[in-house]
Amino acid sequence: MARNRLTLNNGLEVSCMEEGQGVPLLLLHGYCGSGGYWTDVLPLLSAHARVIAPDARGHGETAATEGTYAMELLAEDALQLLDALNIRQAFVLGHSMGGYAALALAERAPDRLLGLGLLHSTTYPDDDNGKANRDKVAERIASEGMRGHIADLVPKLFSPDNLEPMKAQVDRALAIGFDTSAAGGIGAALGMKARPDRRGVLESLEAPILLLAGESDRVIGPDKRFPVAGPNITHRLLEGAGHMGMMERPDAFAEAILDFVRQAEEREGGGADV
Repeated sequence: MARNRLTLNNGLEVSCMEEGQGVPLLLLHGYCGSGGYWTDVLPLLSAHARVIAPDARGHGETAATEGTYAMELLAEDALQLLDALNIRQAFVLGHSMGGYAALALAERAPDRLLGLGLLHSTTYPDDDNGKANRDKVAERIASEGMRGHIADLVPKLFSPDNLEPMKAQVDRALAIGFDTSAAGGIGAALGMKARPDRRGVLESLEAPILLLAGESDRVIGPDKRFPVAGPNITHRLLEGAGHMGMMERPDAFAEAILDFVRQAEEREGGGADV
């Protein structure tokens, strides 16, 4: 997997993994993650498509900036990355926080989408309790650093049944989280707190939409997984997965994405080899 460093027009230095050829898939990872979240599914996807997996602002090897990372800012970073790679349109697939950024991108630039995927994500904003918890997270990171927060967070992302048998995957997610900058952890927490309800984006978007959820997801509850339905919207429920389907059920996760892309291409008459 080739890893590149690019400087965007806004000056941000982005670290990005890229592999494969064909239809472009832009994968946006979740909070305190990195492109390393996709390690298990990258070879499955890149056998059929051009996969771009950047580290978000303040995460992984991408530069950190101070202040709030609004989802609109992360969306702008993603759009500028597509521009830097000379990609006009792509399937934009976001995990958790990456889904919030993908929704902001879809709202701003729907013409850039071949399709939109929310992977263990939701259109709904934080409720009052959720917003208060974001503030607590930001305050904890500011006073203690990342380690304690990540040690508490990551086990909750996996299905309880998978914590022991998938210890290697849990440890990988922990290591990635520990490497997140404090500025990134704080900025992204505050950015998620401020995000609006974007259910209307899905209701108005004409591009194909994939809503993929984990059966045992303790972060995105059943009432938030499939907020809309329609002829252009695919619902997929991953059995035996929590919030980390790309690690917990990589084969089924990749299959769901490739099926979605294939069906979208067939509807458009593209006939891409996916």
